[in-house]
This record gives sequence, C-alpha cells and structure tokens, in this order.
Amino acid sequence: MHTMHPWREALHNEVHARPHERLQAPLAITHIGWVGQEVSQAREHLNELLQRRHLPQAGEDASHLSVELGQLRLRWERHTEFHTATFVKPLTDVPQGFEKVALADVPHDWLHSLPGQWLIGMHVLVLQRADLATHEDGLPQLVRSSLSDESLVCSRVMDAQADIYTDFRLHADGFARWLVVVDGMSPRRLGRAVQRVIEIETYRMMALLGLPAAREVGATLASAERDLAEVAQAIRTVDQADEPDLLRRLSEQAAMVEGLYARTHSRFSATTAYWELVQRRITELREQRLLGLQTLGEFMERRLSPGMQTCSAAARRLQSLSERISRASNLLRTRVEVAQQRSSEALLDAMNRRQEAQLLLQGAVEGLSVAAITYYGAGLVGYMAKGMKAADLPVSPDMMVAAAVPFIALAVWWGVRKLHARILASVGHGAGH
Repeated sequence: MHTMHPWREALHNEVHARPHERLQAPLAITHIGWVGQEVSQAREHLNELLQRRHLPQAGEDASHLSVELGQLRLRWERHTEFHTATFVKPLTDVPQGFEKVALADVPHDWLHSLPGQWLIGMHVLVLQRADLATHEDGLPQLVRSSLSDESLVCSRVMDAQADIYTDFRLHADGFARWLVVVDGMSPRRLGRAVQRVIEIETYRMMALLGLPAAREVGATLASAERDLAEVAQAIRTVDQADEPDLLRRLSEQAAMVEGLYARTHSRFSATTAYWELVQRRITELREQRLLGLQTLGEFMERRLSPGMQTCSAAARRLQSLSERISRASNLLRTRVEVAQQRSSEALLDAMNRRQEAQLLLQGAVEGLSVAAITYYGAGLVGYMAKGMKAADLPVSPDMMVAAAVPFIALAVWWGVRKLHARILASVGHGAGH
C-alpha cells in the first residue's frame, strides 16, 4: 500500500461528524448558542459540567459531543464562530405550555458562567398529534395559549408527518418557542426534522449578525460617496498647485474604505453562507400550507430576505466605492504625471539649449585659445630669430616668424583636439561604470 494521507480518516469520517439524534415524542428541548469565546474556554466550560457527572472529558479536537446527563441528553457542537448546546428531556405527560423546559434541569451556576455572549435560545416541544387538544379554529390549544397570533407561522412538513408552529418572538424568559407535532414518524426521521428546525433558528440568528455591520457601512458610505463626488468634480477644474491636496483626500478615503472593507467582508460573507443554509433547511422540510397561515419559507422571504439584501447591497456598495476611488486616484495620478512629463520636457529642452550654447562657447574659447597660444609661440620664435641674427647668423626674424606661425597653429590645434578627445573618453568610461 502507498503511504496513507494524514487526513484520510478524518476526511472520510467527516460525513459522520454530526449525526442526527434518535428522538421519540413527547420531548422538551432547549437549544442555546453563544459567540465571542475561545475554543478552549468553551471546551473547559463543557468539561466542567461533564466532570460534575463523572463523565469522560471532551478532547481538544472534539467538535461534537452527545452524552447522557441523568434525565437529560446533551448535544454539544463547536462551529467556526459559535458553540451550541442542546438539552433533550423526555416527558412523561403532555404539557399545557412551555413551563416544563429542559433547561430547568441544567445547573444554574453553570448556565450563568457560560463564556462568550449568548445569542441563540429556543425551547422546542415535540408532541404527538393525538395527545393535543384542538381549538375550534383547527389549531392545537397549546398554540393558542403559548404563541402570538400576530406573527404565527406554521406549516405541514416531512410528507405531512409533522406540523411546525412558531411565532419568531422572544418571550418573557428570553427564548423563542417552537412546537413540533408529529404523527407516526420514526425516531431517526423525527431527529432529522427537529435538527432542521433548530438549524433554521440558529443560522437565522447568525445571518442577522451582518445587519448591524450593513447599517454601519450604509451610514459611513453616504458621506464618503459625497466626498468622492466633490473630488471627482474638482479634478476637472483644479489647478496644478491643488492637485497634491486632492490626491491626499483620495488617499484618506481609500484608507477609510479599505479599513471598513477589512472589518466587514468576513461578516458579509458569513451572512450569505448562513442565509443559504436557512433556505436549504426550509427546502428540506418540504413545507405545505396549513390552515391558510403563512409558512416558514414565506415568513423568511418577507421578513428576513430584505435584511439579507441589505447586507448584500452594502457589500456591493463598498466594493463599488473602492473601485471608484481607485479610478479617480488613477485619473488624478495620470494628470499629475502628464504635468510632470511636460515640466520635464521643458527642463530637458532648456538644458539642451544651454548645452548647445556651451558647445558654441567652448568652440569659440578653443579657437581663441589656439590663436592666443599661436601668438605667444610665434613671439618665442621671433625672440629666438632675433638672438640668432644678433649672433651674425644669416636669418630674417620676420621670415622665420611667418614660416613658423602655420606649424605652431597646427600643433596647438592638434593638441587641443587630443586633449578634448581624451576628456570625452574619460567621461564616457566613467558613465559606463
């Protein structure tokens, strides 16, 4: 066999990481979720409860745990940015309301010391249809006495084997209330149905965490867009002296937008993912309308979808503003670069003209130098010829000077050219290095 991949077993068993519970009505279920805590803190807090009941501790890599706590069954899960605990309590009789909740049997000091911030809380009653009294309007009497009529949502799900009722309200104890009424459903199928209900409420709350961020983005971008419009208008008529100030303003706006994007991008991405999970779980329930009331899907589409669209619009608006600032910055930089190129061209042209003048002046100076040196050389020859004549030699000073002038001038000119060529060669060699 080839060398086994170190993640082979973990990846293979991932599909079994969070199995559905086998449930049998009647049940009282309490589901809580909290955010903002370290993984180690949540695990230590869980292990504290397990230690009280002399149960095995959760390992460092544990992301799921299902264990019996006396009359309760605890299901603990660790997700990417939150933790959940679900307490399941079998009932011996049919309750008349949500007073017999599973959370009542959990140690209060353990609940009050939960790490992080409590975000998700729901009570779920799972009852048999035959055990419920029916109101004259066809709804269970328990629904009329425990849920609000104004926002009541219900639907028949799972091939008409269960009915779901909720009002999506927080009641006096701070928990939402859900009622699941079943009729002849197997324990495994009931476990899947209840798990979908719990995940709908859990992912709904997690998705809504993006809404405050979207509102913050909307309030901030309103002023940023006005500032950008003013800068874009000023770019058309601004003087060259004011261009650095406009570029500074654009840089400040870009820094602000990028900082806002860094703070909110992951939140908006998570909101989109959670909203997709909510819609998927509702689809998996295969809802049918019940008693003419609104279904879960209709309620979510009307009440939650606008908030999710607000988050999506804020993310798009933030990305669009970032791109617009980038385009405006590029436009202004291009304008500054063009102005700089024009200034550089004018400077180079002036330097070329000065260099030409220097070359002309240098040529004139070289000509004067040749004439001056030739004059002094001819003078020296004249002095030498006069000395020779004084020594009674048959020479004519004037003729000797006249004959020497062309040779002296040619020798001086050739020496100047050689010196000029040597200097140019030395400068060129230094520039090459």
